Amino acid sequence: MYQALIIDDEKPVRTAISALGCWQRYRISELLYATNGEEGLSVMRDKNPQLVFVDMRMPVMNGSDFLGAAKKEFPNTQYIVVSGYDEFKYAQVAIKSGAIDYLLKPINGDDLNQAIEKAVAVLDGIFSEESDIEDSPGEKDLKPGEVIDIIKEYVEANYCKEIKLAMFSEKYYFSQKYLSKLFKNKYSIGIYEYALKLRMNRAKELLRDNTLQIQEISELLGYSNNNYFSKAFKTYYGISPTEFREH
Repeated sequence: MYQALIIDDEKPVRTAISALGCWQRYRISELLYATNGEEGLSVMRDKNPQLVFVDMRMPVMNGSDFLGAAKKEFPNTQYIVVSGYDEFKYAQVAIKSGAIDYLLKPINGDDLNQAIEKAVAVLDGIFSEESDIEDSPGEKDLKPGEVIDIIKEYVEANYCKEIKLAMFSEKYYFSQKYLSKLFKNKYSIGIYEYALKLRMNRAKELLRDNTLQIQEISELLGYSNNNYFSKAFKTYYGISPTEFREH
């Protein structure tokens, strides 16, 4: 699991990045915030986040100075520059500082999540962590309770994707029925019900942001089209996404 730091002196920008990112999908467990580069460095020294979003024009310490200082202290951290200025000099600074991507304001959800995915892929390589549980070697010696905890963590990171219980069964040598029973006994909810709960809770959070279209929210949550999302939301909450937003 990773931490991400958002450095921007504009609160609406910090809010937009927070709302649009599919954080759990990319195994980012905590979001941190700072309003300028100096404050951002202080947070990094205290928390050591692995992913940083930084604005270029800020008071006290701007993005250029921050990147120069941060890269020396935290060379493995991945930096994504966010700017309202489509100027070559800012992009040039970002490239020279080793930023992995450069996003323009207003933030686009697809571009943001593509940048996050790119950064996490690099982090996975640096820290030798596998982004998908099915890529790691099988283990026969884990206790059932430990496997259930692993499944829960995986669901929390990947609830926007299709959850396949078979891969856990094959990896840990327990039947799907047995794993499902253990999970429900421990957490009082089924595995797929838990994934749906996380997805629907996230849907409510995103719907509160009126700048996001329902189609965008549907895509962020991993639904193939808006109709499937609307139907799932109404089945779960008893009202449509549009009705929820209106109220």
